[in-house]
Amino acid sequence: MGTPLGNFIRAKRDTVQPGPLGLPERQRRRSPGLRRLDLANRADVSVEYLARIEQGRDRNPSPAVVNALADALCLNASERNHLRYLAKITSDSCAVDIRPVPPSRRVRAPVLRTLELLEPGVAIVSNRLGDVLAHTSGYQAVTGGTGLLDADRPNLNHYLFTDPRARTFFADWDDVADEQTFDLWQAPSLENLEWLTAGLTPVAGDEFTRRLNRDTMPRRGVLRLNHPGGHQLRLLREILELPGDSQQLVVFLPEDEATAEALNRLPRRPLGRLRSIS
Repeated sequence: MGTPLGNFIRAKRDTVQPGPLGLPERQRRRSPGLRRLDLANRADVSVEYLARIEQGRDRNPSPAVVNALADALCLNASERNHLRYLAKITSDSCAVDIRPVPPSRRVRAPVLRTLELLEPGVAIVSNRLGDVLAHTSGYQAVTGGTGLLDADRPNLNHYLFTDPRARTFFADWDDVADEQTFDLWQAPSLENLEWLTAGLTPVAGDEFTRRLNRDTMPRRGVLRLNHPGGHQLRLLREILELPGDSQQLVVFLPEDEATAEALNRLPRRPLGRLRSIS
């Protein structure tokens, strides 16, 4: 049985073409991309060892081997970080005694004060599981009438895969679903990831599980929203990591003048002092 690390390496190997790497093109290949022999030679490891990693029979490659594979596959910075993360969660030390537990929902007071300074802009504090932990009045105005914030504990993944309104609200629903599901691999811990997927998989179905097992980096472009008020919004996302909290401060900025004008016309309700959504 494969592992997230092995699946990702195999998927990337299939996408790398030998020609640009100075390797001969071979006819009658059973699969596209690099042969296992090609990658093993470029990473200076044996074919047998690479096969064990890809097939999940070796779960503890050294950091040197992981970095060598990243070089051999010509991974970009985001892909390298993802490869290192998969190596961490695949290791035997992380694969035992997984007990599903919910992540902490506490947002530190200084982070909440920072969010207040962004009013009346559009911003949230979230985590990699898609929990909306705190938000500005601007974010409430953008999502008003869509159902995204209706739950006591709003979660973007639950909304995307279980609320039909999400497919209308997000103009590029498939791309957003790809992004959110991919980000689950950056969950604060395996226990947190298991906690979310255990509850979401039965109700989200194949659209969710198929993406969760996909090993392709998603495209991240302009976020296009169809507001219930008839506005078409184009937003850029600036993501500020809060690594000590396993959270993110996400600021949404208008991509064009039409979006800026539409945001100014959206009705806003004062939130009072910001607090975590408990």
